[in-house]
Amino acid sequence: MRKNRIMDFSGKKVYVGIDVHKKTYSVCCRCDKQVVKKATMGATAGRLVDFLKFHFAGAEVYCAYEAGFSGFILHRVLMANGVNNLVVNPSSIETAANDRVKTDKRDAAKVSEQLEAGRLKGIFVPTLEQEQQRLVTRTRAQLVRERTRIGNQFKSRLSQFGLIPHDDETKMSKAFIDDYLNQDLAAPLKQSLSVLARVWKSLDMEIEALKREMAKIGAEQRVAIIYQSVPGIGPVASVVLALELGDMSQFRNERTIFKHTGLIPGEHSSGEHIRKGHITRQGSSRLRLLLTEAAWKAIKDDPKLAADFNRIAHKRGKKRAIVAIARKLIGRIRACLRKNQTYELGFGMAA
Repeated sequence: MRKNRIMDFSGKKVYVGIDVHKKTYSVCCRCDKQVVKKATMGATAGRLVDFLKFHFAGAEVYCAYEAGFSGFILHRVLMANGVNNLVVNPSSIETAANDRVKTDKRDAAKVSEQLEAGRLKGIFVPTLEQEQQRLVTRTRAQLVRERTRIGNQFKSRLSQFGLIPHDDETKMSKAFIDDYLNQDLAAPLKQSLSVLARVWKSLDMEIEALKREMAKIGAEQRVAIIYQSVPGIGPVASVVLALELGDMSQFRNERTIFKHTGLIPGEHSSGEHIRKGHITRQGSSRLRLLLTEAAWKAIKDDPKLAADFNRIAHKRGKKRAIVAIARKLIGRIRACLRKNQTYELGFGMAA
């Protein structure tokens, strides 16, 4: 039986697309515009490094995988072992209009092909310390969503038995919950509500504890203080932005910040005609929502931003106008951070 020979890739460039799953990595390797190796292995970064070193010794290896649940551990291990790697936004992977088949191997092949063609750009990868610091704000955001879900279930039980209208918009609170638990209700309903109440209150307590921790971070970091000086950005949002965007020095220019936050408009070009479309939504949805909410508040406090909003809205509508204001706000904040100065209404920086 003929033995498999290890091909010599010394001095060549090899492009590896990785489709990351919880239990497996699917890889597709290309060299000189041809697929030279495909494999599926257990999802262990060390195993992938050994695979690449064994098959492509002496080659210059470039890898890429989509950002997702796995975070950046794989990226850090690859880079530490001399393997170039990009973590890319999933929505930036090009897909043909008639390509409706999605498998792990096909996804890995797409990534490797587009990586070799130079059509992929990596997202910003935080340091391990930065990623861990973000856990405070991200955990709080997760708990807030869970508290909302439990609160909706509590109201749903009340609505089910005609105790409140189905479209009740009363804000959930301890007082609201206790008011119904103190009523004379049927035992099964009261038991169900009591369970949900305990979960809601427990979540509320943890959220408040994390909020206090965020307040400490905000008071200690000059960057967070600058963010909070911006109209529309409160204590919680300022810490989120401080930990997610920092002083923005990692971004080459404003356009890269817009891309990271998902506030860059799409572009459709045909011949000499260039048309700007809706935002790409390729960046962080969390940051995009936070910044657009801040923009809505900022136009109420900053006369110059309000004038810009009205001018753009008159021509292009309010939705596009508020995105434009969010981008303008980012530019002003960046200028404040670069000069280590707080924000001033109407001008952007304090003297």
